[in-house]
Amino acid sequence: MAAGISAASSSTSFSLGRNPFLGPNPIWLFAPSVRKLNPSLRFKQKSLTTVCFVVEPRNDSSGKPENNADRDEVSREEIEAGSCSVRVEERRARKKSERFTYLVAAVMSSLGITSMAVLAVYYRFSWQMEGGEIPYSEMIGTFALSVGAAVGMEFWARWAHEALWHASLWHMHESHHKPREGAFELNDVFAIMNAVPAIALLAYGFFHKGYFPGLCFGAGLGITVFGIAYMFVHDGLVHKRFPVGPIADVPYFRKVAAAHQLHHMEKFKGVPYGLFLGPKEVEDVGGHEALELEINRRIKSSASRASRS
Repeated sequence: MAAGISAASSSTSFSLGRNPFLGPNPIWLFAPSVRKLNPSLRFKQKSLTTVCFVVEPRNDSSGKPENNADRDEVSREEIEAGSCSVRVEERRARKKSERFTYLVAAVMSSLGITSMAVLAVYYRFSWQMEGGEIPYSEMIGTFALSVGAAVGMEFWARWAHEALWHASLWHMHESHHKPREGAFELNDVFAIMNAVPAIALLAYGFFHKGYFPGLCFGAGLGITVFGIAYMFVHDGLVHKRFPVGPIADVPYFRKVAAAHQLHHMEKFKGVPYGLFLGPKEVEDVGGHEALELEINRRIKSSASRASRS
């Protein structure tokens, strides 16, 4: 800051510093006629001093005046950007950890249940054929009920989803329609509830001989197969709780995922409530165009993620 000071009085004049704005001469407070008065009169007048300051703004290195508000705003934006970046990285790391946790649980449960089911089928029929007689009717009944139970579970899941989960059991299923905090959600309890009858049917059919136990064994096997398929398509493909590999490239499964996404968007009053037959439900209510748009959106999203990786 540069400052020029000039002072003047009736009898004495002095100048402190020079400034181009003040000029080379000091500023006199009184007119010339007053200064020419009798010395005795001038002696009685009070001395008066005038001090003038000229303040110039400080320039930065670029020759432009500094703007503290702009500098503070830039600093605040930089801090907020850095904080936002840290939060994004933390959220990404947390999601990655959650997906890994659920993937381990899904793979272990799938391998465990699948291996037990395969071994149970093998030992049950080998045990049934110990006498040398092959129980064809029992084997056919077991196989037929396995397929029937797997298909029937789709219709059971559709009915339960609409009549129970979105009604009296909404307080549990609601966790599935909200952002998930952690690797698991309260809605996962329904998977355990469906696993209980499957295990009971498998156990009864495994430890008992006869046609009826064979049917029970087949029903338990079908429920198990449906549960594993549901987990990989619904939890893995649709909600991306763990990677599913080539399953995501199967055209019909991509259509299933798009239809279920429409359920969460509630475009057609919650339809579809089923999973594997969800595309047909959407088309039945006139949602073919919306289904195609969602399929294309998911394809573009997958391609974008693949290009970034």
